[in-house]
Amino acid sequence: QVQLVESGGGLVQPGGSLRLSCAASGSIFGINASGWYRQAPGKERELVARITSGDSTYYSDSVKGRFTISRDNARNAVYLQMNSLKPEDTAVYYCNVEGRLRVYWGLGTQVTVSS
Repeated sequence: QVQLVESGGGLVQPGGSLRLSCAASGSIFGINASGWYRQAPGKERELVARITSGDSTYYSDSVKGRFTISRDNARNAVYLQMNSLKPEDTAVYYCNVEGRLRVYWGLGTQVTVSS
């Protein structure tokens, strides 16, 4: 059973940066896309960034220009570089991988932006 494990979350001041990592414990067959979602308290989970197997990227309007998604196929990993963080970026961030046979989710990593 392949698992996704996120890391890199934590507490950061407004304007700061964090880099989230997501590593798969094994190979995932036929990856179509990988992405990062987030869920703030009392809100629905939302898509933050997504990268396809062809390296096309999507960013939500709220993070465009501040966040960058990337992937390393050799390491079965996907990353989210987050710059110029704002208090409204505070949430649990989840890694998502769309395989050909199923969708995989990580357990999430907490990001808190506060002074």
